Amino acid sequence: MGEVNEQKVRILLEGGTGEIEEKKSRFIAHIAKTESEEEAVAFIESIRKKYWDARHNCSAMVIGEHNELTRCSDDGEPSGTAGRPMLEVLTRENLHNVTVVVTRYFGGTLLGTGGLVRAYTQAVKEGLENCKIGVLRKGVELLVVTDYNDVGKVLYFLENKGLKPVESEYTDKVMLKLVFPVEMREEMSRQLTEITSGKAKLEVLGEISYVDKEND
Repeated sequence: MGEVNEQKVRILLEGGTGEIEEKKSRFIAHIAKTESEEEAVAFIESIRKKYWDARHNCSAMVIGEHNELTRCSDDGEPSGTAGRPMLEVLTRENLHNVTVVVTRYFGGTLLGTGGLVRAYTQAVKEGLENCKIGVLRKGVELLVVTDYNDVGKVLYFLENKGLKPVESEYTDKVMLKLVFPVEMREEMSRQLTEITSGKAKLEVLGEISYVDKEND
């Protein structure tokens, strides 16, 4: 997954699955977005039910923006060889509100402690490769009120910045609600004022947290 910025809070946008094989044992990872312990437990139980015939269904969860709840289970594997390594992958990647279950179908060969840790770790990493992940950012909500003469220039400017209005209203004036990273606040205000020759009315509605798709 590459090097992760320790300051980033990363959120699952869409879950995924991954599978590896180690000495004929199959390790199948299922990863889901879960915003509460109840959601996490329900997801774990759904996987257990689906793979009722597997030898193990090990799990790990990280709930809350500040890891308020972390929990893991070895589900019968030797202590510390499954749930803990799985949890460490999630916390190293700074992922929040996420639950992973790795199902193991035993292939007849014992892997040993180190082999189990590597297999469960790799299964989670494989699953994450097939997930969509976003970054929780500090943002600003800005209301732009402009006239029809300038709206084309404003929209062209926003497109070049990779931004789209989250809300638009066209009446006698054009009202556009924008959300962008807090560090862009001064630049956006200055440039929007310049391109409309000071005619646009800009109103900061407040600071918010929002999830932006990560460009991996």
